[in-house]
Amino acid sequence: MTDKDYMLRAIQLAKKGEGWTNPNPMVGAVIVKDGRIIGEGYHRKCGELHAERNALASLTESAEGATLYVTLEPCCHYGKTPPCTEAIIEQKIKKVVIGSRDPNPEVAGKGVRILREAGVTVTEDFMRDECDRLNPVFFHYITTKTPYVVMKYAMTLDGKIATKTGASKWITGEAARAEVQQMRHRYMGIMAGIGTVLADDPMLNVRVEGLKSPVRILCDSKLRIPLDSQIVKSAGKYRTIVAYADFGNDKEKQEKTDILHAMGVETICCPDENCQIDLKKLMHDLGNEGIDSILLEGGGTLNDSALRAGIVKEVQAFIAPKIFGGMNSKTPVEGIGVDIPSEAVKLKYTDICQIGEDIKITCQVCEKEQEESCLQES
Repeated sequence: MTDKDYMLRAIQLAKKGEGWTNPNPMVGAVIVKDGRIIGEGYHRKCGELHAERNALASLTESAEGATLYVTLEPCCHYGKTPPCTEAIIEQKIKKVVIGSRDPNPEVAGKGVRILREAGVTVTEDFMRDECDRLNPVFFHYITTKTPYVVMKYAMTLDGKIATKTGASKWITGEAARAEVQQMRHRYMGIMAGIGTVLADDPMLNVRVEGLKSPVRILCDSKLRIPLDSQIVKSAGKYRTIVAYADFGNDKEKQEKTDILHAMGVETICCPDENCQIDLKKLMHDLGNEGIDSILLEGGGTLNDSALRAGIVKEVQAFIAPKIFGGMNSKTPVEGIGVDIPSEAVKLKYTDICQIGEDIKITCQVCEKEQEESCLQES
């Protein structure tokens, strides 16, 4: 096996922690001695041992003189677990091969420096692109303290998310819908608008045994959410946050929020100057709550507001081989739209695959200063 093979194994291990490590990164580690893997591990869950310490715990023989392949720079600070650099040095590992650099200010190059000062040979940026693809959520959250927002929708080939009567079940097939359950597990939060709640009365949970459900976040400017909705009735089981702006008088607001709180619903008031929800402020509030990522399953109105607010970092669109037609059929992004093509939200393709009978397209949203390079790369 080659260095690349060992790092690919570490990446494979890291992915096993998907959905469980948030807001920590997914990390995998492989320990090699005399051409043999003698230990391997991954970060299983936030609060538990990191990948390096799990790999060391699995050793079949002494790690003295061995090489450690790890997808992210080893930590060097005390958090919920002790520093991994300490364990690496204690076990007399000779060389460490690192994929991604850690942007966490508490680590950011310090782990590498500590290892080198202890006489460990360190190779950085090995298969960095492949390792970086494991953790866009962590890299965004650790540097901005706001959630990484993924806008997800399913539409027909002619761009409709419902028929002219509003019917939308089902646009995509079973395989695509199963993938959505995995996505809900992958991200810490799921966000929808009050229109979706009033129209569909969804649960917004994960319906697959063994997977976790996300924190449910509802955007409801006037706090119209029905007390008998599935979301409210199940708030004791699934953490639920309702964001609102402003409505009625103080007594009316107090009465509604008191009832919701008694039923287990948390509320956040974050109005903008137009008495609508300030989505940028909401992202900071949710980031302060430790929510590192959000799957946006909104309708066309919320999707438009999210794009205009600049909070969307990635778009995942499921496209079904169907055509609904009709001028009044709903589309994924509504609002007033742009005036000219050059004002469009620019995206960069990162993945296109077939899931069952449907196509899934994943794109990154280009930041304004990156739009030209995004278009060139796409």
